[in-house]
Amino acid sequence: MCRGFYFLKDNDVTALDLDFVRAQFPAFSQPSLQEQAFFENAGGSYTCKQVIDRLHRFYLERKVQPYAPYDASRLGGEEMDEAANRLSAILGVAPHELSFGPSTTQNVYVLAQAFRQHLSEGDAIIVTDQDHEANTGAWRRLADAGIEVREWQIDPETGHLDPVALSDLLDAKVKLVCFPHCSNVVGEINDVAAITAQVHEAGAVTCVDGVSYAPHGLPDVGVLGADIYMFSAYKTYGPHQGLMVIREELGMKLPNQGHYFNADYLSKRFTPAGPDHAQVAASAGMADYIDLLHAHHDGADDAPANKKGALVHDLMRGQEVAILQPLLDFASARNSVRLIGPQDAARRAPTVAMALQSNAEEVAAKLAPLGIMAGGGDFYAVRTLQSLGVDMGKGVLRVSFVHYTSQDEVDRLISALDQVL
Repeated sequence: MCRGFYFLKDNDVTALDLDFVRAQFPAFSQPSLQEQAFFENAGGSYTCKQVIDRLHRFYLERKVQPYAPYDASRLGGEEMDEAANRLSAILGVAPHELSFGPSTTQNVYVLAQAFRQHLSEGDAIIVTDQDHEANTGAWRRLADAGIEVREWQIDPETGHLDPVALSDLLDAKVKLVCFPHCSNVVGEINDVAAITAQVHEAGAVTCVDGVSYAPHGLPDVGVLGADIYMFSAYKTYGPHQGLMVIREELGMKLPNQGHYFNADYLSKRFTPAGPDHAQVAASAGMADYIDLLHAHHDGADDAPANKKGALVHDLMRGQEVAILQPLLDFASARNSVRLIGPQDAARRAPTVAMALQSNAEEVAAKLAPLGIMAGGGDFYAVRTLQSLGVDMGKGVLRVSFVHYTSQDEVDRLISALDQVL
């Protein structure tokens, strides 16, 4: 099945070994975090020990300028290259098509400047009101350069992005369509492959914000067909980096935003600040973790990296879908709660926003003494919540988890919500 739009069936994959998974995350053994159920993963996940070990080793042994001939430098450069090679293989793209930047927000900003130079006055781009502000604000500002900005709008009741509505916006003027793999408040998984095919047929390219999807399993970008795909390592169990795939044909057409002498290197064209050596190297720990889960559950070491990623993706999603549905059922049944997004766990990520009758931040504060770590507010999805008619003075309560979350923790969350609501 294609990684991008999932309706999991029973017995599609082996059940995730949750004890083994949680043993890979030092946070679960920290005394200060005991009896605390973490439900703010959409803001940043716990970091796996493979990443922590690599980061510690780099700062301890390799904290020099990389790529020089002496051993500490040579090894540091090799570890940075390893991260690019292994993660790009999982993502189904070439190593030089993967860039590392300080954050996805910064990567989008730099990329928007390239498109500002590349597009002509009168050209059009399409953005959505389902996006996190990071993947819409920089694009919308292209209107200042004479670029027409069209908005693909969500259904104001459900938050759904309808591809039919996109068809009404596409014409020969449109050069770029920017949309999320899934929203950080709606949670519905958009069919990236189908939308990209629709956009390509119209002669445009796609920029996909994968920040809220990638924590639930890295996608095969090659299969999805997206021209640009972005996500954040600190939400995928890694260091604070933004990872950006730009397919070569598009990347070499866009104006270089890096140093002029690096213009021939695709992985450097859109990272003008240069890489954080230690964090890039530590990102290889994300690949270590995926390989470890694959080996533990399947045992076949000779599988291609993207196939390993596919199996791990489905393991993660299977765990998440199973424990998410009871939470959705609980929220849907309460008259005092408006559940944002689909009620079917298989159609969404386990990022659950709820509009309440009271202030969401105050409710989050009431959950904290009950051992529930969650948040309230707008989560930089102001346009989305306004389009849904949410009272911005109250915001939404958001509870989000990933594959290492247990059924017991979800049960505790439901019990705590029942108490405070």
